Amino acid sequence: MKHLFSVKLAMLAALIGFLALGLAPMASAANTATTSFTVTATVANICTVGATNMAFGTLVAVANQTTSTISVTCTTNDAYTVALSAGNSGVENARYMKGTGTHQLPYALTSVSYAGSNWGTTAGAVAGTGTGLNQNLTVYGQITAAQALAAPVDATYSDSITVTVTY
Repeated sequence: MKHLFSVKLAMLAALIGFLALGLAPMASAANTATTSFTVTATVANICTVGATNMAFGTLVAVANQTTSTISVTCTTNDAYTVALSAGNSGVENARYMKGTGTHQLPYALTSVSYAGSNWGTTAGAVAGTGTGLNQNLTVYGQITAAQALAAPVDATYSDSITVTVTY
């Protein structure tokens, strides 16, 4: 009888243990699924340009000089050229500002100094390479003393120059 009691006790302990296992939270096996995606970008060749006005002010009987600044910002390593139009004259190396009626006041635009060669659309166009940052180019404007003295006294003279950046 003792033996039967031991067997019953062992069976009861096994049953309680089995039930305890069933009631205890079981770690579930985690399933996963994966994928991937590609990240891409294309850097466009972009340039922007701006310019300050050029004002000679009141002319005197000497060489009259002033400057304008062209600001070019192009994508890094992007080659570009900056050209200046002929303005009113239609001839890049013979630019003039218009005054009242048919009056004209000749002037020159250069890129290196006041005595440099003409800055036009092909001859004298300035080349550069973009850095991704603003790059300033100086436009030198000059009216010679002879041109200033020969111009009729008018109210004002003006011209409009188009800056073209090719990249």
